[in-house]
Formats: sequence, structure tokens, C-alpha cells
Amino acid sequence: MEKKLKRTPSDKMIAGVCGGLAKYLGWDSDKLRLIYVLVSILSAAFPGILVYLILWFVMPEEEF
Repeated sequence: MEKKLKRTPSDKMIAGVCGGLAKYLGWDSDKLRLIYVLVSILSAAFPGILVYLILWFVMPEEEF
């Protein structure tokens, strides 16, 4: 079975990007969100926001 990177509608706070990444990597979504926010803040926030917006539009949403 091939894993696909998709946004999750069931595990989302804004658009489901971090939930989809966590599911794809097999990680806990809350921990991934925390890591993502910390990395974004430590890198002056702009790159993290830009990457999130790009992933929001590029990643398809998971279907039920």
C-alpha cells in the first residue's frame, strides 16, 4: 500500500496540513504542530508561514 501525503479534514486546526504530515510520517500531530511552530518562530516566522500556505494549496484533501 502506497502512502500519500494529504491534508486531513478530521485532524486539523487550520487547514489540516500538519495533521496530514503527521499521519504520513507516523508521528503525533500535536507534537508535529509544536515542532513546526517552534521552528517557524526561530526562523523569523516568515518561511514557516510561506511553507504552510504553499502546502495548503498543493496538498490534496483526504477523502472519507
